[in-house]
Amino acid sequence: MTHTDAGAGLDTPVHSARAPVATGGLTAAEVAERVARGEVNDVPVRSSRSMTDIVRANVFTRFNAIIGVLWLIMLFVAPIQDSLFGFVILANTGIGIIQEWRAKKTLDSLAVIGEARPTVRRDGVAAEVSTSEIVLDDLIEIGPGDKAVVDGVCVEADGLEIDESLLTGEADPVVKRPGDQVLSGSFVVAGGGAFQATKVGREAYAAQLAEEASRFTLVHSELRSGISTILKYVTWMMIPAAIGLIITQLFIKQNELDDSIARTVGGIVPMVPEGLVLLTSVAFAIGVIRLGRQQCLVQELPAIEGLARVDTVCLDKTGTLTEGGMDVTELRPLGGSDEDYIRQVLGALGESDPRPNASLQAIIEAYPDAEDWRCTESLPFSSARKYSGATFSEGNGEASTWLLGAPDVLLPADDPALAETDRLNEQGLRVLLLARAGRDLDDPDIAEGAKPAALVVLEQRLRPDAADTLRYFAEQNVRAKVISGDNAVSVGAVATKLGLTGTTVDARTLPRDTDGMATALDEATVFGRVTPQQKRDMVGALQSHGHNVAMTGDGVNDVLALKDADIGVAMGSGSEATRAVAQIVLLNNSFATLPSVVAEGRRVIGNITRVATLFLVKTVYSVLLALMVVFWQVEYPFLPRHLTLLSTLTIGVPAFFLALAPNKERAKPHFVRRVMRYAIPGGVVAAVATFATYLIARSHYSGEGALDAETSVATLTLFLISMWVLAIIARPYTWWRLGLVAAMGFGFLLVLVVPWLQEFFALRLVGMTMPWIAVGISAGAAVALEFMWRWVDRRFPA
Repeated sequence: MTHTDAGAGLDTPVHSARAPVATGGLTAAEVAERVARGEVNDVPVRSSRSMTDIVRANVFTRFNAIIGVLWLIMLFVAPIQDSLFGFVILANTGIGIIQEWRAKKTLDSLAVIGEARPTVRRDGVAAEVSTSEIVLDDLIEIGPGDKAVVDGVCVEADGLEIDESLLTGEADPVVKRPGDQVLSGSFVVAGGGAFQATKVGREAYAAQLAEEASRFTLVHSELRSGISTILKYVTWMMIPAAIGLIITQLFIKQNELDDSIARTVGGIVPMVPEGLVLLTSVAFAIGVIRLGRQQCLVQELPAIEGLARVDTVCLDKTGTLTEGGMDVTELRPLGGSDEDYIRQVLGALGESDPRPNASLQAIIEAYPDAEDWRCTESLPFSSARKYSGATFSEGNGEASTWLLGAPDVLLPADDPALAETDRLNEQGLRVLLLARAGRDLDDPDIAEGAKPAALVVLEQRLRPDAADTLRYFAEQNVRAKVISGDNAVSVGAVATKLGLTGTTVDARTLPRDTDGMATALDEATVFGRVTPQQKRDMVGALQSHGHNVAMTGDGVNDVLALKDADIGVAMGSGSEATRAVAQIVLLNNSFATLPSVVAEGRRVIGNITRVATLFLVKTVYSVLLALMVVFWQVEYPFLPRHLTLLSTLTIGVPAFFLALAPNKERAKPHFVRRVMRYAIPGGVVAAVATFATYLIARSHYSGEGALDAETSVATLTLFLISMWVLAIIARPYTWWRLGLVAAMGFGFLLVLVVPWLQEFFALRLVGMTMPWIAVGISAGAAVALEFMWRWVDRRFPA
């Protein structure tokens, strides 16, 4: 067997021949012996970053290094108030570590709840154990939806079909017989059986892949990659501006060394938007914690962001819109069949499958087992062929073969029974056909010529929260597409009951080409008789038309589509395979949790986009002020304490509250462009207005204390403009947003009127003329900001 795609870089497993174990599995003594030898499946499955990784990611950053060095310099050459920016960084980093640690705890606890528990046979008894308790040579039972958690060799097989696509990239299931290899990471799509564990722990083929895939990761996030891009350009802008500032302040102006260093540092520090990275981490982490409280496991942080960008949600009907359970509501014999005999057949069919699906479980509950019937051969249900079957030796010694499945698959198109089936489907009922086959079970054309014996009518239980959730998506302009393997008319009836309107289509009539399929998907809402491969093709077709697609599901037939969708959402009660490939797992099996995930993602993205503008306006005006100071060869107008005060009141404190506020706006692409189109004009206006005030003040004030007076009015101007930027960003106003802006203004007013704060921050307005000129210039800058940002909205729409 050749392995491609996911197997790249790993050695293809070669199982050493091991002595077969008894059919009852290992004994307790044999298990203890292997545990003592360390032959245990002890691969540490990490659902999140380690504490060391969290600390490293928050502490050892490029900008923390820059600011840390500058902080140490300031501690030696200037008063403590000029070193406040360093303590702010310490507090920010501490907050980031604490929040990510809380998110880690949430993720880890949820991962344990959602963890697979394989069925292992020991001492002749089958019992569920945790993955880490499996030992070498354990006999592990598997059925539809189960994932092989270790490598092994098949010892029992009953129509066993295993999908190895997660390892090999090949979607076609592989039929397994005793003696065949079973690879960890593969999963069962049909049939059942048992395999003997031959490689456990780190030796297992997919152990490295599984560990890597389960890690807490910050990749594939437009938000994070956008911020990284911005920071890269900021670094390049900082270098020449900082060099010019150092030369101007230390060598050309030749002021006192301590004051020159302080003003140089004051010019460099605000160029660094260090809080932006922290705030993004905190916002994501708090999102994980909030969703964790609702029993929603976010396996990758960017999944919160991804679902917020989604414009199309593909829903599997069974398990998502309907509950897993069903009830048999009617049995309709066909062609004069005896009802009592049919009941016996159905009872025997139920008994023939050790792992019944929801439909067969309803039949088992309705019809008792025919004790004198013996199953000699069985064909498990497959979502690809749409039916199951079994051959029986009846109580009277006769042999018969029966099929149970979709009427429109087992019957010819002109059969009169299909008309009755369609009528029942239109009522939202599920209909199965029981037919007697005239061929052997292993005949590929077994369905041909099968004689219909009865229709089994089943009623599905609708999820009570499904209608409200679909309504939420409609209100949020997210299109819902119901994609199901069931009869199209039946699925359409269920969708109608839940208030979902739109055309219903049988997927067998869909165009094969991607573009044609995408057009059909755009026009219709409900799709029935969809094969697993078609689900995958449909996701790809939607993506080809520029849609961001989320796929929900709980069955094995959903795995391929979940894997290819932008965001995969699995139900906690679904198969282990679906939970393994999904980015989001709804542990409480409640479809109604999805709106919370969408809302959380929109809150994070919308708010980070807002506050990023605050941070980057500061970066732009800081770089421009430094360049203007170098060009005019004057003293830098600010000390670090002034910019620490401004940053705290106009960016730091408000950004924290704004980043955690509710936000229902759908996430839009092009994060960098959307942020910079506001940040650049905002920063330019702030820098020009502040520097103009500073130059006017330099000509107005003279004598001792002139520089302090000039600094004070420049600080007043920059504060007022920054407050106006904050006031724009805080829109639309609510009572708490207005209160937030007012509180920041009041904080600055306190500094101006309280004597000891005036002295601490070196802020003292001298005279009446210059302060009012500063207010006038700030008012003009505010008008310019409003005009420029509205022009930007029209000229460069997001």
